[in-house]
Amino acid sequence: MSGNPALDLAGTVGSRRDEPIDALVAPADLERWVAECAELPDQVTADFATFEFTLALREALYRLALDRVLDRPFDPGSLEIVNGAAAAPLPAIKLSDAGLRTSGDLRAVLAQIARSGIAVLGDPHACLKECGRNDCTRIYLDRSRGARRTWCGMDECGNRVKAAAYRARRRAKA
Repeated sequence: MSGNPALDLAGTVGSRRDEPIDALVAPADLERWVAECAELPDQVTADFATFEFTLALREALYRLALDRVLDRPFDPGSLEIVNGAAAAPLPAIKLSDAGLRTSGDLRAVLAQIARSGIAVLGDPHACLKECGRNDCTRIYLDRSRGARRTWCGMDECGNRVKAAAYRARRRAKA
């Protein structure tokens, strides 16, 4: 949804300014989230220590992405966390007639996510934006023509904003 696995991980907390909604409250939630990501191994297990590290990585990625959106210097502590995670070995990939298969443990998955974040945050041409819906704090990669995308996604935020605007117009007419 965000256009990058690191931004997707950062987006597992919604409504950060008001009432944060955390999609990762237990290691099992993280295991399910990784399994749903197409580019990541589908079978990882999360112990409590790695789960806690994932949450720290998520917050560091969010902070760095927000720093980039707001055009401010990167937070040194967040850089240390992301760069440290990226230094771990990556998942293994294997090609067969059945397609591409990725395998590895959760630390390898986090290394891949961290490297993905580094690549997008270090790209001077990447257009990062925060969603235009007031309640949403998701940061996404805008690859639209002319970089005119306003919401993190139409399904969740775009439709809500458009429906609210439609209801407001109808009330104004009445």
